[in-house]
Amino acid sequence: MTATEREGASRRQPRKKRRPLLWLAVLLALAVGGVFWFRWQCWGLQATHTDVALAGLPQGFDGYRIVHLSDLHGHEYGEGSRDLLQQVREQAPDLIVITGDLIDQEEQLQMIPALARGLAAIAPAYYVTGNHEWALGSGAVKELKALLGQCGVTVLSNQYEILERDGGAIVLAGVDDPNGYADQTTPEELHAWIQEEAPGLTTVLLAHRNDHFGQYANAGYDFVMSGHGHGGIVRLPFIGGLIGTDRRFFPPWTSGAYTLGDSTLFISRGLGNNTVPFRGFRIFNRPELAVVTLKS
Repeated sequence: MTATEREGASRRQPRKKRRPLLWLAVLLALAVGGVFWFRWQCWGLQATHTDVALAGLPQGFDGYRIVHLSDLHGHEYGEGSRDLLQQVREQAPDLIVITGDLIDQEEQLQMIPALARGLAAIAPAYYVTGNHEWALGSGAVKELKALLGQCGVTVLSNQYEILERDGGAIVLAGVDDPNGYADQTTPEELHAWIQEEAPGLTTVLLAHRNDHFGQYANAGYDFVMSGHGHGGIVRLPFIGGLIGTDRRFFPPWTSGAYTLGDSTLFISRGLGNNTVPFRGFRIFNRPELAVVTLKS
């Protein structure tokens, strides 16, 4: 090598050293951020607001605010459900409805008194069963219903009540989940009963199963509030729910308001974990505290 070549070589920039520690730190930060983002997706409670217009709704119920809770699956948002209760309180509801799957296990009955008393202290609260309660057996369902009643929450077991406000009246009905007793009153029979005793009133039905909307619409209910669909577990932009609770892809009714004939359905995405494909799995589908405002 000539002197000139040696001088040129000495002037070349040294090759940059690799920085494995920097890349490791970046990857670790991304992993930690991903974990926190996933936990936020699964447990980051979100309040949503939806207006639902109902033909024939009495003027007195225009602006009536309903907080809709569903599919808690035994999860507590804070000790004694304080975080959930605070968010419900901030919505200033006229009515609170719970459309089933409060618990998955009998030991979760211990969480019910604090939650039920807290809800009942905010606004009149009503509950219907879901499939998970009945999976525990009829004894557990009886105990849950009794506990809710003792704590101020009204249980509607194929029953209805008439709600009055500012000179107007509507019917609030509720049906047990189909996993209940084989000889229970059907939604069709309940609607016929309502028409005999309170004809002409707007009917609001609480029913856990979103995928039975066709049955409820055909029975003649004006407005149905359900859960069970979990928002489709994973929600895709511009498409909606990906996986139904029946494990089928792209279920038709998963979140929000839908119409079928003269009937409207509102589905809560739910508050708790899911069981499909595994527990606690939600993507672009945060737990929902739904606020529905009725419009005439």
